[in-house]
Amino acid sequence: MIQQVEVIVESENKLYLFSKRTLDIIASLIGLIMLSPLILVVGILIRIESKGPIIFSQKRIGLNGKKFQMYKFRSMVPNAEELKKKLLGQNEMSGPMFKMKEDPRITKIGRFIRKTSIDELPQLINVLKGEMSLVGPRPSLPKEVEKFEPWMMKRIEVKPGLTCYWQVSGRNNIDFEAWMQLDLDYVNDRNFLLDIKLIFKTFFVLFGDENAH
Repeated sequence: MIQQVEVIVESENKLYLFSKRTLDIIASLIGLIMLSPLILVVGILIRIESKGPIIFSQKRIGLNGKKFQMYKFRSMVPNAEELKKKLLGQNEMSGPMFKMKEDPRITKIGRFIRKTSIDELPQLINVLKGEMSLVGPRPSLPKEVEKFEPWMMKRIEVKPGLTCYWQVSGRNNIDFEAWMQLDLDYVNDRNFLLDIKLIFKTFFVLFGDENAH
């Protein structure tokens, strides 16, 4: 009886993962095509406002600890990482992650694309490549994962995603441990219908979300 249950669960997991990957490929392709005019305009505005690359690429931790290059529209001044060292004392996020609501490194166009989460659109390429999924815990920096407590490591047993429980539940108003717990809740709860629900819910909170910084 136990073996039969294990076979059913494994079959359900394979079906879920296949359905999830199929959705990721179709949705990311459609998104990149339909949003290409917006992507072009944002790229031009970023270049006009400040010198430096349009796309910001950074190593993040993916499925089972594998590193990958995550893409975002650049929303900060080119020397943002150097300036970060001087701002560490003003970190408003508990735990190993750095967050500032009024971060002086953010450009004017950067503030807008962060507010609307447009800065995350290049991650559709990561989704298409299979490094990320539409839904999953947000990808962390290697140095952040190094400081995770053992119970937090379960969050890297799934692909990181564009949206998750944290993304639709207050974001910067949630402290680090609560954020990690939300990610673990998703890992335990995940199914195809939940993923669809979170994708639709994300659309309602993105534009004009006062918690997006």
